[in-house]
Amino acid sequence: MAGKILLIEDEPHIVEALSFLLEREGWQVVAHSNGADAAQVAALRQPDVIILDVMLPNKSGIEILREIRANTQTAQKPVLMLTAKGQARDRAAAQEAGVSVFMTKPFSNQAIIDTVRSLAQ
Repeated sequence: MAGKILLIEDEPHIVEALSFLLEREGWQVVAHSNGADAAQVAALRQPDVIILDVMLPNKSGIEILREIRANTQTAQKPVLMLTAKGQARDRAAAQEAGVSVFMTKPFSNQAIIDTVRSLAQ
């Protein structure tokens, strides 16, 4: 088994596609769709990699990332942030909050696999 991924994403089609893709590569994927408690779920689940959408219900991905970085249990966890908004200010906000990798949608399957592998090392 390659490890555990926490996928924080509210779009069912993206959850299904990423789960299929990553599970095929040996990863255990747990999906979570609510921004309100996403950082707590990350601390509870202790994944090897967190994949985080920017736009989520109840809390933005940037806010969640700040909470993840502020918690000693998750501060060092690699976070791949996905967004449909690839504007410079979004990228800058993610960098400031401590993102490991920032990737815009749409993305290639191989890019996701390569990035997750790299982050898990």
